Amino acid sequence: MQTIDIYTSPTCGFCHAAKRLLNEKGAGFNEINVLGEPVLKEAMIQRANGGYTVPQIFIGETHVGGCDELYALERAGKLDALLADA
Repeated sequence: MQTIDIYTSPTCGFCHAAKRLLNEKGAGFNEINVLGEPVLKEAMIQRANGGYTVPQIFIGETHVGGCDELYALERAGKLDALLADA
């Protein structure tokens, strides 16, 4: 599996939903809590090409986007392949 980075904040329901799906898939991920961390949030925004809401999800070098995009990949049957691409 590829390295997965997910930028989150503890009070974000979408973050919890995205992490739940990744856990169901058995996909380990690096959680980066940006709440109260301006340096981390700025790094997320730059990496996400201006995306400033959480979660921001990266699988390998692919910027998935947020929770809705992650679930859309799952519904389309594309998430497993993206997770397996290494």
